[in-house]
Amino acid sequence: MRFIQGKDREQTTLFPAAIDDYVSQDNPVRFIEAYVNSLDLVELGFQNAEPKDLGRKPYNPSDLLKLYIYGYLNRIRSSRMLEKETHKNTEVMWLLCMLRPDFKTIADFRKDNTKAIKAVSRKFILLCRDLNLFGLELFAIDGSKFSAVNHSHKAYTKNKIQKAIQKIDKSLEKYLKSLEHLDQKESNINKSSELEIREKIDRLTKSKKKFKNLKNQMEITGQKQITLTDPESRVMRTGRQGNDVCYNVQIAVDSKHHLIAEFDVTNDQNDLHQLNNMTSRVKELLQLQNFKTVADLGYFEKNEIKKCHKNQIECYIPESEKSQNYRLGLFTNKDFQYDPEHDLYHCPAGNKLIYQRIRDHSNKKEKVYTTPACRSCTMISKCTRSKRERVIYRWEHQDIIEQMNSRVKENPDIINKRKTMVEHPFGTMKHTWGYGSFLCKGLKMVKTETSFTILAYNIKRVLNIIGIKELLEILAANLKKYFNFQFLKTFRLLSNSI
Repeated sequence: MRFIQGKDREQTTLFPAAIDDYVSQDNPVRFIEAYVNSLDLVELGFQNAEPKDLGRKPYNPSDLLKLYIYGYLNRIRSSRMLEKETHKNTEVMWLLCMLRPDFKTIADFRKDNTKAIKAVSRKFILLCRDLNLFGLELFAIDGSKFSAVNHSHKAYTKNKIQKAIQKIDKSLEKYLKSLEHLDQKESNINKSSELEIREKIDRLTKSKKKFKNLKNQMEITGQKQITLTDPESRVMRTGRQGNDVCYNVQIAVDSKHHLIAEFDVTNDQNDLHQLNNMTSRVKELLQLQNFKTVADLGYFEKNEIKKCHKNQIECYIPESEKSQNYRLGLFTNKDFQYDPEHDLYHCPAGNKLIYQRIRDHSNKKEKVYTTPACRSCTMISKCTRSKRERVIYRWEHQDIIEQMNSRVKENPDIINKRKTMVEHPFGTMKHTWGYGSFLCKGLKMVKTETSFTILAYNIKRVLNIIGIKELLEILAANLKKYFNFQFLKTFRLLSNSI
């Protein structure tokens, strides 16, 4: 039949003499090789970077690091799957020079080098900065929930435990009545049924005891919830999907090429207290004096914005309208004009709300403004549900919020730009790559997984922006400088010792 025919399986074939012939010059594995070789693994703190003279020889950590970077770039995260790739994947064979570590060795490398792996990801961010790939002017911050290795059935709150105990009590009552009914019959035919019921009662009693122990544990420790499989994970809201046991991954994305400039993982259930944490990390890592940051209304927290202002970081965060008055169609605080010169408010009816006192509320000092004119005002029904007067509470640093609100109003394109900057990376990681859930347990290991994912994302983008050939030339130049520096350092030490 007239089709394109393959090779005869039994025909003797001469393969290329070198495995290097199987890997093209523009293959990303050549960049992985060059990048890892440019790193000082001893300085980064990798285990076995300086092998001992005695004992069994370890694998070179650079080889295992290359394997993991290759895996995360190609949607292979499992240590068992990576082991299989070393046996059948020619790119991996080239990268590891035919080494075939077992899955336990591969998994232990990730477990034993958590800090060093995080440092590798940050090293690449600094390389991007040195290559002028960051604009360093505007950073978008956002968080997304990634599923933990903990099913929601093994996550408990006080309310859930109480409901479970009540359900068990009803079942116990039902089975005890059935047992009493069988005892009254006193028939040998019902012996098997009696035994079955007693077994169910024993199981329910043990379950009740387990739930009571969990309840006592929560009362002693003050925990609001307990997750059994991964104790550091938490039940979180995940948008349209409802609730899931997750970790909260935070990223800061630069506006120039949408590269990730900083990241963190937390088990906080929302983003309210992450703004200053993320902006401070960006400022420290990239050594910046000041910059702009944009985030969604989930980051609107006054104390966090104040800390950023003090840290010379200009925030663009829309303020949500949480007022019950807004929902009821009544006047909100935004309808009252503040007069900073006289420290008072002008209401929609033309009256003046005068400063009365200062109160402490939710760790914030607030000024209180009222006016007796409310009692005779004809617009009182549109202003407040109180029968006395309208009260305005003003935070002592409210001027910082007002300045930010003015910036947001004057620059709506910055708010609109946020989505294109920061939501794309999460979409790539969670939906395109399928990395929406973690493989490891515990905050420490989850951060390590995230480090590899962020590194893979940034490498992908840089390869698309610059190209492999130019990147290899840059790394070769950097490597030459590094070896020259090391040689001079060693030479000086030797010279001093003579």
